[in-house]
Amino acid sequence: MSGIKALALLSGGLDSSLAIKLIQEQGIQVYALHFYTGFCITEQKRRLGIKREDGSPYVNPALRAAVQLGVPLEIVDISDEYFEVVLNPKYGYGANVNPCIDCRIMMLRKAKEIMQERGYHFVITGEVLGQRPMSQMFPTLRLIEKESGLEGYILRPLSAKLLPPTIPEKLGWVDREKLLGIRGRGRKVQIELAKKYNLEYEQPAGGCCYLTDPNYALKFKEALSVEGSITREDLVLLSVGRHLRLPSGAKLIVARNEGEVNFLKGFINRYGYAKRQDNKGTLVLIKGLPTEEEYPTIAGVVCRYSKREPAEVLIKIGDKEICLWAEPLSEEILESFKIIKEKVHGVE
Repeated sequence: MSGIKALALLSGGLDSSLAIKLIQEQGIQVYALHFYTGFCITEQKRRLGIKREDGSPYVNPALRAAVQLGVPLEIVDISDEYFEVVLNPKYGYGANVNPCIDCRIMMLRKAKEIMQERGYHFVITGEVLGQRPMSQMFPTLRLIEKESGLEGYILRPLSAKLLPPTIPEKLGWVDREKLLGIRGRGRKVQIELAKKYNLEYEQPAGGCCYLTDPNYALKFKEALSVEGSITREDLVLLSVGRHLRLPSGAKLIVARNEGEVNFLKGFINRYGYAKRQDNKGTLVLIKGLPTEEEYPTIAGVVCRYSKREPAEVLIKIGDKEICLWAEPLSEEILESFKIIKEKVHGVE
């Protein structure tokens, strides 16, 4: 409809892209928002310089989707405020440490502010009724609307026919008959629509949030249990490297590739670290204060993950620097220190 403008939440996934496409087809101008929380897996891989299996670089999924859809996109950084949401979610966590209900409320409150400031008429999302057990069941969708202050103004085009008519539908801005009635976790309808609209999307489909990852959740809960608190910096570091806990309580974060080595270098002015004296191989960040008796163990970890060969290792903790000649740590001892001791969902 001429003159009507919608504000869309665009994650970059297929559902949010299709929601926009359905509204565009009704002649409504769409402006997209992408909220940066600091926990996007794809964005982290891009920042680390990690490549896809075919050698191509990772691209912010929302940017790619916006180009396909031909919509203006604004990336809104909410990472500072989101930190408090992660640590103290009013409505709790999902299966891991994902505060999905609080997350949606926060994003939609921000969207409401922008909608009112800039004269948009309503908000659209790619949510599908029953797709996510925590945040997309009918009572929860209503709760999120109420808490965000957008009751009646959130249109979910993929499931609209299964939900009460929204204000945009009641006022005739949107033709309800042209919207869909998708329910549940199945993707058949969405995949067919992607073919129709010639939309590319991530395959297999899945979340792009570290907080839903079982491994991340294990590290989060272990850190909170052992250290008693979680800082914003911890939330970042939990997404990088292999994590080992020494008997003293000190934690080792071991870079797994060149991208992680470069990333962890940004923290060595605030934490202890260990590396081969010749700078070959991994970098190990040291969080906490290990005992001197644990220095050979730390050096052995460096050797184990640096070509599995003996080497001279530099350990720096505060103003203290020592060099040790060390052998790679045995797998048995190494395993006893790992925070994640087995594969979870195929991730080591």
